Amino acid sequence: MESESVIELFSIGTELTLGQIQDTNAYWIAQQTFQLGGTIRRISMLRDEFDEMKEAIQDSIERRQTGLIITTGGLGPTPDDMTVEMIAEMMGKDVMVDQATVQNYMERRQLRDRSEVSEALIKMATVPETATVFQNPVGWAPCISVVVKQSTLMMMPGPPREMQAVFEAYIAPIISERFSAAGASVRVYVDSHESGVSPLMQKVMEKFPNVYVKAYVALREEDRGMPVDIVTTGSSQDDIELLLQESVNYFQEIVTAQGNSFLIETKQ
Repeated sequence: MESESVIELFSIGTELTLGQIQDTNAYWIAQQTFQLGGTIRRISMLRDEFDEMKEAIQDSIERRQTGLIITTGGLGPTPDDMTVEMIAEMMGKDVMVDQATVQNYMERRQLRDRSEVSEALIKMATVPETATVFQNPVGWAPCISVVVKQSTLMMMPGPPREMQAVFEAYIAPIISERFSAAGASVRVYVDSHESGVSPLMQKVMEKFPNVYVKAYVALREEDRGMPVDIVTTGSSQDDIELLLQESVNYFQEIVTAQGNSFLIETKQ
């Protein structure tokens, strides 16, 4: 059985679980992953609490077919940044200072001597033994990769600008290479209540097993109706585009047959 079929994502930071900031990273990563053909099974937010983080990552590794585990956050220089130490302990490894990362810091900051490298930078250059390190193109904390059992763990910094640059440089190619599924989606608007649309959505998913249909009741617009996303996945882009068109046509047919309006959103 294929062991690399799904992805799990962990956003690390007590500020997230307290609602102090929104987890825009997870939203962005989920969008990118879908477009790259990956399947995210689970997205979780974790406090900066060592044992809770360790237990959550261990559970992810033990779940069937978790091929790629992505984390964001916890790689900075402050005491509550514990992702590296937590992963190292979970693996039964020590931590070490990655000399290539230190050299990268010195070159970028034009430092002449190792003694000029701050303790904060040294902490961000510290990684688990056996880790593969990818330099951050727009910040300081690098992307760190380790392999545990059947799972590859990719640790990314939390600041969105850094996370996006690291994801595009190092993680997007992995997802594209390992995951063969393609995906497409379209948003339509139905002038009907949820109770009337839900049975029709179910009919679409029953007729087309590789189609997912989701209505957004809270986003209803007075002039257009309730937005509904139709999402398709498959092995090739041509197949999913054809499937998307067929499922949209069928949905439109059964919606309008009940006397409701149907509008397909035009992307700008």
